[in-house]
Amino acid sequence: MSVAGEPSFRESVDLMFKQATALMDLGPGLQEKIRVCNSTYTVRFGVRLRGKIETFVGYRSVHSEHMEPVTGGIRYSLGVNQDEVEALAALMTYKCALVEAPFGGSKGGLCIDPRAWDEHELEQITRRFAYELIKRDLINPAQNVPAPDMGTGEREMAWIADQYARMNTTDINAKACVTGKPPHAGGIQGRVEATGRGVQYALQAFFRHPEDARMAGLSGDLDGKRVVVQGLGNVGYHAAKFLSEDDGAKVIAVIERDGALIDEAGINIEELRQWMSRNDGRLAGYPKGQHMVDGARALELDCDILIPAAMEGVIHLGNAANIKAPLIIEAANGPITFGADQILRKKGCVIIPDMYANAGGVTVSYFEWVKNLSHIRFGRMQRRAEEARSRLLVEELERLSNDQHLGWQLSPDFKEKFLQGSDELALVRSGLDDTMRAAYHAMREMWHGRDDVHDLRMAAYIVSISRIAATYKSKGL
Repeated sequence: MSVAGEPSFRESVDLMFKQATALMDLGPGLQEKIRVCNSTYTVRFGVRLRGKIETFVGYRSVHSEHMEPVTGGIRYSLGVNQDEVEALAALMTYKCALVEAPFGGSKGGLCIDPRAWDEHELEQITRRFAYELIKRDLINPAQNVPAPDMGTGEREMAWIADQYARMNTTDINAKACVTGKPPHAGGIQGRVEATGRGVQYALQAFFRHPEDARMAGLSGDLDGKRVVVQGLGNVGYHAAKFLSEDDGAKVIAVIERDGALIDEAGINIEELRQWMSRNDGRLAGYPKGQHMVDGARALELDCDILIPAAMEGVIHLGNAANIKAPLIIEAANGPITFGADQILRKKGCVIIPDMYANAGGVTVSYFEWVKNLSHIRFGRMQRRAEEARSRLLVEELERLSNDQHLGWQLSPDFKEKFLQGSDELALVRSGLDDTMRAAYHAMREMWHGRDDVHDLRMAAYIVSISRIAATYKSKGL
């Protein structure tokens, strides 16, 4: 989304990059090598649909190959363009470095409204797009590994994986050509929820440090915090659901295409999601709360935490001064423009940046890629061995608790909980939580450790660029 008087999304990413490198000791040549997008492939292809040939335009951009394969989502949207794809590819490079996923950054997009086509038509379009990319090694387990993004999901990733397997019949690692697949097609448990779960873990990491929360004028933990969520797609839905159900946060507003739903008593996210699925994705008519036609105004509601989880550029020069949330977590890519970022920071607003906040998706994509290469699901080898060891301990504790002289006994649900070995979902969540904690720790060390780093976004850029620079230096550049 382009905003008058402001740099484009791609220019904003470059401006933030340059602000960070101004505080770093990097030579100009290395700075430029890290900043520029290595390549962008534009494909135009035809598909015979409804009795005529329809022509589609798609992109696959590779920002950095300091590590390979490169990875990044494929989005389906009428707003897809080369500048957006290249900006998102750059963010993927920095994001992977920040969470220490061993990938370079890439991104893809197809200029299409997926709702305008039937499922079988969408499959034809997806397979042809995949064919054009696969034959140029822009989809390949060792070179370029796409993932879902806005407008795509498990279904599209399964089609792409199958198309790759058809074209590479002897590649034993074919399933690793794309992540975000359904579990029955080589995917991993927890991938669909991963980005939303990562937003939850990012907020938990933030509130573990009372001094960080105080910088946003907040205290305590997430319990009772009033939250506004913009966009109830995959990311916004899961983030809102987990924060309200697990952490006791209160979602007081949800913003969607047809306006906003406001309820100070708290919105039941699962109930609302079910309603929307039955009503063509609309909020209007939902029997609880108040419907506001101008959804953008709800971004300016008084709340504790604002979660923009849809498109880039929704908080801009035109509305930044009216934002009241003291803490914003960027669940979407680039929802705050460069100009708005400056206004919000001057107001004292703390922003948890997109390259960290929505890194849950690429983190679990990394786990899925590793699973596909190892050809075994996580937990299969060790789960029952863990249970057997735990059972020995529980049986000994039970024997001791039966000794009347001790006067204690096991709590009723201890045995059931303790005897559960770690399955794939538990291991994925554990790995994601650990990744988000470690990345936050690296950012806050930079944030609090240097007098010239005043916000988390700058800290995130410096940490990620430093790691990329170290990789290039190790290659002899």
